[in-house]
Amino acid sequence: MNDFMLDEDSREMQEKARNFVRDEVDPDYLRRMDKDEIRYPRELYQGFARHGLLGLRFPKQWGGRDLSWVADCAAMQEIGALGMAAGCSFVMPSIVGEALNTFGSDEQKQQFLKPMLAGELVAAEALTEPRGGSDFFGASSRAEDKGDHFVVRGMKRFIVGAEGADFFLAYVKTNHDPEAAPHERISAIIIERSPGVEVKYMYGLMGTRGGGTGRVVFRDVEVPKSNLIGPLHGGALVFNTMMVPERLCSAAPCSGGMKAVIDVAMNYADRRKAFGRPIRKFQAVSFMIAEAQTKLDLSRAMIYQAARAADLQVPSLRRIVSETKKYVTEAAWDVANLAMQVTGGIGYTEVYPIERAVRDTRLAQIWTGTNEIMSNMIQHDLYQEFHAERGRYRDFERDAMHADDSEKIYDDDDMWRVYDEQL
Repeated sequence: MNDFMLDEDSREMQEKARNFVRDEVDPDYLRRMDKDEIRYPRELYQGFARHGLLGLRFPKQWGGRDLSWVADCAAMQEIGALGMAAGCSFVMPSIVGEALNTFGSDEQKQQFLKPMLAGELVAAEALTEPRGGSDFFGASSRAEDKGDHFVVRGMKRFIVGAEGADFFLAYVKTNHDPEAAPHERISAIIIERSPGVEVKYMYGLMGTRGGGTGRVVFRDVEVPKSNLIGPLHGGALVFNTMMVPERLCSAAPCSGGMKAVIDVAMNYADRRKAFGRPIRKFQAVSFMIAEAQTKLDLSRAMIYQAARAADLQVPSLRRIVSETKKYVTEAAWDVANLAMQVTGGIGYTEVYPIERAVRDTRLAQIWTGTNEIMSNMIQHDLYQEFHAERGRYRDFERDAMHADDSEKIYDDDDMWRVYDEQL
């Protein structure tokens, strides 16, 4: 389990989370979630809180444990074995808590962060809108300034935990100047559950069921100005900070799900016999197991690298967490499908939980920014680093057999330069 990469505190939290997953969660509870009989797993969420597992990175003053991102990810990897919806309920305090801990006042932390980490309040992040997901700065939900309060109206969709949330971290337009730059239009606001906040539509999801995902409508909701998170029109600042927990909290639980389905597939391949021997003895099967484990080990390494980068706040952090979210979520999808292939037809039935893992993991490549958006961020940040580091490393290009510039023509200016030189 890559324990050698963890310090003592992280190993302790990993073991604590592992014991909780093994001993405290009734399999029937997860089955009821997958059948949508449980609309939001509040009982499970409160169990996390009772065992001191929520908000590990946040100060003890507010109910956290003052631990590292590495410790938080070690716990998340264990919780991931419970499935995506359960994992979402576990990580949401880490995501919303980041905004409260980084930008919130002491009063806001006392009102929202502390009871959230105690399991008394449930939070949800309200970001995506019906008109588009990745176009964050194009949000049309709006807050009108009414002096001592805002009046918020608009809609958000695909809100994980909407059914159970007691409050929402919502991004809404507060700067209505049409000439304002897109990143100067949005603010982050805490909107508490009230008669004007309606969970209007509960989605029938392919997987990740039981997590309370829905569309939220804000109908002229009065929100006190004290609920503003960060500066007015500073939603971009908050959102950029939130990219780190969103990406890491998407990736880390996936590795726990990967471990779970590999265990099921290995147990099956070790016991299932064909042609007089266990199917694990056949190269086609054993190679699929090897491929799945390799993807898991790579994923864990990337998660711990990203967690360490987040603890140190390295300059390339956004690129690293984007790479981690992209690779790990795609690996989780591959591993779930490899596990199904190992188990064959029976893996496609409800006799094993692999079919649920396949349904669950497909969503991971879409939410908290699609993996195509991750690729766009990765290349953007990488080119910035590339230009900033020019000259620090050996110029490998000069090692070519014919390294002169006469044939290196990239545009018309180069063409005419070479033409003139060779006259």
